[in-house]
Amino acid sequence: MRALSIRVRGIVQGVGFRPFVFQLAERYKLAGWVRNTNQQVEIEVEGGGVSLDNFLRDLRERAPPLARIDEIEADARPLSGYGSFEILESQVGEGWQSIPPDAATCAECLAEVFDASERRHGYAFTNCTHCGPRFTIIDSLPYDRDRTTMRCFPMCEDCHREYEDPRDRRFHAQPIACPTCGPHLWLETEANVSAEEDPIVACAALLVLGKIVAIKGLGGFQLACDGANDEAVARLRSQKRRYGKPFGLMVPDIDWVRRLCEVSEVEERSLASRERPIVLLKRRADARIAAEVAPGLDTLGLMLPYTPLHHLLLQTFGGPLVMTSGNLSEEPIAIGNREARKRLSGIADAFLFHNRDIYARYDDSVVRSLAGTPVSLRRARGYAPVPVDLPFDSRQDILACGPHQKNTFCLVKGSKAYISQHIGDLDNLETLEHYKRSLELYQRLFKVEPQIIAHDMHPDYLSTHVAHEFPAPTALRVVVQHHHAHVVSVMAEHGVREPVIGVAYDGTGYGTDGTIWGGEILLCEWRSFQRLAHLRQAPMIGGEAAIRKPYRMAAAYIWSLCQASEAEFSSFFATLPLGERIILRRQFDTGLNSPLTSSCGRLFDAAAALLGLRQEALYEGQPAVELEAIADADTDYVYPYDILREGDGWVIDPAATLRAMWCEVRAGRPISQIAGVFHKTIAAFTVAVCRNIRDKHGINRVALSGGCFQNALLTRLILADLLESGFETLTHRLVPPNDGGISLGQAVVAYAIATGG
Repeated sequence: MRALSIRVRGIVQGVGFRPFVFQLAERYKLAGWVRNTNQQVEIEVEGGGVSLDNFLRDLRERAPPLARIDEIEADARPLSGYGSFEILESQVGEGWQSIPPDAATCAECLAEVFDASERRHGYAFTNCTHCGPRFTIIDSLPYDRDRTTMRCFPMCEDCHREYEDPRDRRFHAQPIACPTCGPHLWLETEANVSAEEDPIVACAALLVLGKIVAIKGLGGFQLACDGANDEAVARLRSQKRRYGKPFGLMVPDIDWVRRLCEVSEVEERSLASRERPIVLLKRRADARIAAEVAPGLDTLGLMLPYTPLHHLLLQTFGGPLVMTSGNLSEEPIAIGNREARKRLSGIADAFLFHNRDIYARYDDSVVRSLAGTPVSLRRARGYAPVPVDLPFDSRQDILACGPHQKNTFCLVKGSKAYISQHIGDLDNLETLEHYKRSLELYQRLFKVEPQIIAHDMHPDYLSTHVAHEFPAPTALRVVVQHHHAHVVSVMAEHGVREPVIGVAYDGTGYGTDGTIWGGEILLCEWRSFQRLAHLRQAPMIGGEAAIRKPYRMAAAYIWSLCQASEAEFSSFFATLPLGERIILRRQFDTGLNSPLTSSCGRLFDAAAALLGLRQEALYEGQPAVELEAIADADTDYVYPYDILREGDGWVIDPAATLRAMWCEVRAGRPISQIAGVFHKTIAAFTVAVCRNIRDKHGINRVALSGGCFQNALLTRLILADLLESGFETLTHRLVPPNDGGISLGQAVVAYAIATGG
């Protein structure tokens, strides 16, 4: 006989861990107890030595599906003579631990929802310890029902019996509910409540008629309409003010996915995972979807139902639904019923409400397979707040405030980086308030009191102002360059400390010289970096107007890099109004509001404008996305380019590339082929510079980060060329390559600067 005191840390609350421990103890005839605390799960167990060994093995190897065990400590202790094994009440105290994210409905619960003999048949809030809401309903720790938004729903006798039975899969499932005692749905149309029929059936009927319905989901409201109805989708786009950006689609099952898109095994696994993200897939030519769902693109963003409500609605409707965030474009997603009525009444024809409150706003996550690896493009529902493990243990808490666009913040506690859900672009007061409320919640749950605060070096970013105003007068404040943070974020994902060649390609980032960077190849360590190469700079004529109007970037490259006359590019300039051309030239000649940029994103904009593909962008990055969509990847040559020496580094000059593209446009070559060669050319000059850096500095590892690496074709081409040249490569997996991953990099840079690590 032996006795052990065991402490288990990780995601071990709200995932059925205590009943799992109880059942293990019963299996091996062990006695003792298990309980939750703020910090960990604690176990005292005693019995035969072999049984204890088996218990410890299974504790790690057979943990519940939503659990993530980071650490198990086991110490010998004196025998206490326990007569049985019990589950004790949670102990409230100091400390913190990781919290599970919301999880898609499990197979067992779904079977109950569609089984007419079950008491939860047709119930939209069915869940158990293996699925359902978690982070979106938690107020504080430890994770018990009275610390969630379910505290206002007293359990009925049947639910209470399940909740108290350690052998039941709903044992201490905090959101447990049924039609007798739990939340309920209702449909409102033009201020009238429809109570005489099933609200899901009534909702589906409205969707069939081409109506737009605001549906209260897991992390906020979603706006839904028939994905095959051109008029309904166009009206939703107009009323939501989402001009050009693609909509996500929810489809009933994987067969519907295959009808609409080409899908690999990796992509199917992402779609069916418990996170249930939107997955970007190659669209089939015969896909019957409204044209306005994803205009100008060859991909669709599809997701499978992830709550019982979604399953019931999709089964009743029987086809694809646009399912997009319940907000006006660029505002935070609505979460409260009153809030939704106020903010969405100008968009939705009806509301499908429920009375379970949402505590934390969460959008749907977005994933894309890049070079055969699923990569997060928007990290939110299902993924946050699962921490990223760091290759160090910080003695000081760290807050990294993140970037301006696609904002996330990051809190570091010990060896864990808690990256927030996708917050969005910090362009308005509503989003800034969402940021601050989310930060307060994360601080409270994870007991973070920042002693180091990191922020972007751009002085006008709202996230920079948050860093300066944060109430921690003794905290060390660390300024981190945008592209340095990009590269370090992917280094941190892989636990790499040694110097790397960092390729950071994106749209905008404030450089150390006061210009706008975005086509950077850096020699990176955690603490510091050297800018060894970059794209040759061109003026952004009109500043941010050049992002909205890509022809301005094309004109800037023609006049500055190509040093060409308008006559040489006459048919391009002929597409611009005469007055506009005169103003552009005057701004170019005087430098008025024309900051210099080395941005790869702006080079993509110029290329799209030269090809006549996109003269005005409805959203940031649209020209590049559409250029990828039309690109023919089977081309077998590259355009000319120049790599010029500059001090100890190099400048990549794409002037010859743009001239060659224009020659092929005038010769009538298909723009799909030109777009394909353009992508191959960027890959070629990127790898050529990496070889130069390797020859000079002896570094053979390349890290890729930045929004341009959301481009599947560009990523595949660069990785293939790097591997062929013998490089080791690092790419993103856990955090987005776009600005959504910046906060992780900021946090690691700040740690290294503060500690000399």
